[in-house]
Amino acid sequence: MTVEPFPQWLRPPPGGFVAEDLDRLPDLPPHTELIDGSLVFVSPQAEFHMLAISLLENALRRWAPESMRVRREMTVTLGRDQRPEPDVLVLRADAVGDPQRTFFTAEDVLLVIEVVSPESRTRDRERKPQLYARAGIAHFWRVENADGRPVVYVYERDPATSVYALTGIHHDRLESSVPFAMEIDLTGIDRL
Repeated sequence: MTVEPFPQWLRPPPGGFVAEDLDRLPDLPPHTELIDGSLVFVSPQAEFHMLAISLLENALRRWAPESMRVRREMTVTLGRDQRPEPDVLVLRADAVGDPQRTFFTAEDVLLVIEVVSPESRTRDRERKPQLYARAGIAHFWRVENADGRPVVYVYERDPATSVYALTGIHHDRLESSVPFAMEIDLTGIDRL
């Protein structure tokens, strides 16, 4: 058995990688994230993960007002060494439009959604929400798999503490007035 040589670009520089490195490093795998100065490579997506992303992306596009846009799987620069990739984002419409863009900033983002996978459980449940809240992103949704159906945990940022507070847990239907009015049939995942 031969072992591939360790690519030089994988060796972190002193102080760790920085957000701009995701655009400069050659041959990065798709969906590479930067968390705490370290590169994070994701496992292949399970079908539930892909379907949950599609369900929420499509529903949010239907409900989003003209002043907002929905994107999937784009990184967000939160700081020098933080550039996670949420599964779904809701953005200010004036932040989109550059087809060469590779990331958004926290100021562009109104809502981030993470669909939890077995390999990303701790990042999606603990670390990423901390980072998003500290960066000032007002809304965060965490999506869990409950027997093939999405359960959406909805959080809103408390500006006094810069942490998220749970505002609801949604099983079959998600109704919310923030960041805009919407009703999402979560059972629609069965029809995708």
